[in-house]
Amino acid sequence: MLPAAVHLAGHLHQRFTGPHIDYVGLALAAALSWVGISGPGEAALIAAGIAATQGHVDIGGMILVAWLGAVTGGTVGWLIGLKGGRSLLTRPGPLHGLRVGLVRHGDRIYERRGWLAVYLAPSWMAGISGMPATRFLPANALAGLVWAVSIGLGAYFAGPAVAGELADLGTAGLIAVGLFVGVLALLRRRHRRRRR
Repeated sequence: MLPAAVHLAGHLHQRFTGPHIDYVGLALAAALSWVGISGPGEAALIAAGIAATQGHVDIGGMILVAWLGAVTGGTVGWLIGLKGGRSLLTRPGPLHGLRVGLVRHGDRIYERRGWLAVYLAPSWMAGISGMPATRFLPANALAGLVWAVSIGLGAYFAGPAVAGELADLGTAGLIAVGLFVGVLALLRRRHRRRRR
């Protein structure tokens, strides 16, 4: 048993060729995003994908770490929603009828399209809707894998070209691109709120 563990540890050490802090930061950012804090996971995963093209981190290890962070964060978010979210939303008070109606609507969505909803909505919503662990955990694992692979490999293959273009823009261009992306993120957030 001990030789197998030593072999596995050696293999993992070789697999994670970059600075370990990069992997820890990526895992934490992914976990935060999947708990329900929008943004840090995607940004860290894109940065790690670009860093992998330059040999600073291993692409396979980066995707594995992002996936593990996403699965962990998703599970924590689901538990938060499961343990306290429903009672908080259905508590008597202002807009009680609206909140109860939203919970019922969410229940129907998670009952019919839970696998897709886990990918598209914050994980705590699955907990609020009472999605059982037997459905949530596999859906969360699959959604986290799709997220890590698609964004990680997308940044890995498209990142160098995009990074080269951004370098040609200069500081003023980078600021303009940053402001544009920020405005798009705000508009997306407002659109999501209106749809709820």
